[in-house]
Amino acid sequence: MLNRILNHIEEWLIAFLIGAATLVIFAAVVHRYLSGVPVIQDYTVRINMSWAQELCIFMFVWMAKFGAAYGVRTGIHVGVDVVLRKLAGRPYTALVVFGLLSGALFTGTVAALGANFVWHMSETDQTSADLEIPMWWVYLCVPLGSSLMCFRFLQVAWSFFQTGELPHHDHAHVEGVEDDVLEEAFAGSGSGNKINKA
Repeated sequence: MLNRILNHIEEWLIAFLIGAATLVIFAAVVHRYLSGVPVIQDYTVRINMSWAQELCIFMFVWMAKFGAAYGVRTGIHVGVDVVLRKLAGRPYTALVVFGLLSGALFTGTVAALGANFVWHMSETDQTSADLEIPMWWVYLCVPLGSSLMCFRFLQVAWSFFQTGELPHHDHAHVEGVEDDVLEEAFAGSGSGNKINKA
């Protein structure tokens, strides 16, 4: 139950950040071009949009940190597995567990060092240039995102111990659309394409 809530919060946060960043960038671009139109130039010049670029950078950094944790959970990270695919049995298991625990150790270390950095940053008066928000708010994504990523590595390792399987992302699968619905749609259009079931 708690894990499902965490999954949804992670997905909603990523979706919100990418959607909001897209809207802010769109508004900033429209503002920039409308500021060159003589009829409404006097009105648009009064609107200050200088903060938009900085906000979008911060939002994309937060999205990347939490998106990396999402990638570990769903198995969508790119990995070099040439040697791994040649192994079987205990060597395969040992190498997978080593990789997952190494990822957990690395991200746990980054989370601890990031938390220390944010703690010391919070004792300063440093603010961002345009938004003038405390910089420790911005850097808080490092310990939070890295902690979540460490948890996801440990979660995948535990699941691997129990089932012997790693999360795998099927690029041909569309979430929320069943394969038989797609087959019916292709059959109805006469294209004759079949969907390969994984």
